[in-house]
Amino acid sequence: MRASALKRIMAIFACVGIVTILSMAAAQAQVTPVVTTSGLVQGNPADENGVSSFKGIPYAAPPVGRLRWHAPEPAPRWSGVRPARAYGHSCFSAWLPNPSQSEDCLTVNIWTPALNAKAMKPVLVYIYGGGFEFGTSANPTLDGSHLATHDVVVVTFNYRTGVLGFLATTALDREFGTSGNWGLMDQLAALRWVKQNIAAFGGDPSRVTVFGESAGAHSIGILLASPKARGLIDGAILESGAFWEGGAYGSIATHREALALGASFTQKFPGKDLRAIDPATLNAAAPFVFADDPTFLISPSIDGNVIPTSPMQTFAAGQALNVPMLAGWNAAEYLPFTAFALPHSTPQAFDQAAASLFGSRCLSEFKALYPATNNAQARASALKLDGDLIIAEQTWEALKLSRHSRSPNAYAYNFTYTSPYSPMASHAAEIPFVWGTTSVTRQFFAPKAPPAGPADQHISSLMMAYWTNFAHHGDPNGPGLPLWPVFKGVGSQVMDLKTSAAARANTDEDRFLFIASYRHNGRLPAAWRNLGAPKDEYPGLGCGTQNH
Repeated sequence: MRASALKRIMAIFACVGIVTILSMAAAQAQVTPVVTTSGLVQGNPADENGVSSFKGIPYAAPPVGRLRWHAPEPAPRWSGVRPARAYGHSCFSAWLPNPSQSEDCLTVNIWTPALNAKAMKPVLVYIYGGGFEFGTSANPTLDGSHLATHDVVVVTFNYRTGVLGFLATTALDREFGTSGNWGLMDQLAALRWVKQNIAAFGGDPSRVTVFGESAGAHSIGILLASPKARGLIDGAILESGAFWEGGAYGSIATHREALALGASFTQKFPGKDLRAIDPATLNAAAPFVFADDPTFLISPSIDGNVIPTSPMQTFAAGQALNVPMLAGWNAAEYLPFTAFALPHSTPQAFDQAAASLFGSRCLSEFKALYPATNNAQARASALKLDGDLIIAEQTWEALKLSRHSRSPNAYAYNFTYTSPYSPMASHAAEIPFVWGTTSVTRQFFAPKAPPAGPADQHISSLMMAYWTNFAHHGDPNGPGLPLWPVFKGVGSQVMDLKTSAAARANTDEDRFLFIASYRHNGRLPAAWRNLGAPKDEYPGLGCGTQNH
């Protein structure tokens, strides 16, 4: 064999050897296991930014068979190393069903910038929204790899929704003493799992900030008011929600109301064991908030266990968890809830509906806040009221009621940002900006809008910095950021999150005070369940600041 040919062969073997060594090194980086309370897990190798991810780790036993409508039990232990490279099944949804959905869905996902048990990074745990009827942690918008570059560990998880997550019945009461809120119990189980395991992924179990949007924010407000969550939450970020109040339909359902709804549902399957029925069949038979009356929605209720009393009452009594809070609402919260706005085809129709809901005694004050001198103005006011009742006012209430002696700081925002990519500051519009995922997210109200541009990336960077600063310090402020003032109650400024973020007066406050003046012991009038009672003028309540 010629020397030149021999050299070429040796060179080839050398290259193969180098590739093999590199492949082995990459494989070694990929297979490094992490110890959890149920066994070893193997995630994905670090990306170009040094963020490692772990997906689909069970945090509880599959809620199937006898565990359907049951508090979550610990995940079974496994032997060997469990792959954790792909999302687990999504829970059953009343909307947007997908091929991956299954009752075996209670899994957690983690993104970490420092896979070191001694790193002790602050932790951000996200609870997704969806009206307690749908949602999944596998949503590409909720990819935590971008947030994790801000030196935090990011966690998402699935929880049961709809009829599988919140059914209450007298039969289940006999089994457990009370029933419903299984999905909230899932959330508590996930937070307990984080406390027990997150240090192995580089997180600090004593610095866990929970954040969420819509039903996720409502979940957080409920958990802050629940004794079951004590020791699990060290900070809270509520994006558009607080107490699961149903707009003009009033406060969160009582257990009696939940049982009545459960009885109505079980009557669809007379004489049958509901635990033996296919989950898809049950799911299809459940009411749906965007198509049904919200008063007939299977969702969180006051069960006397997870939710001992109305969360608003717990906040008002100063008994909610005493943690730093960041919370806010969007400029156009009414979208996608326009179907629930008061009638507004004419100014007269709107004023009549308002008098029915709020009472004629306070109608002049109402009309000053929600004017309706023509058809266009009636529509605009009806939609603004819709967003106030369903989302904005209660979010502001959570901030206001969290202020008491020795309470940590709170921070309020109003998301008003718009652009060609995101032309409305609607409900949920802020989510891709918070997560840094505008490049993979189309706003649901503008699917044909152009891709995100530099201005969108700027507001996203700003919001990611604020949110992760809050996780680090309980304070969103940091070098190079516009100053975000502390919220101290009525009269406090809010941070206007727009292209040029700046603090300003809360221009929504008078409307919020008007709605808040109808509360008694934290709850809105029971008559609102029937869209008002014209002969009931709510003695001692209503008319805004004079009775607040």
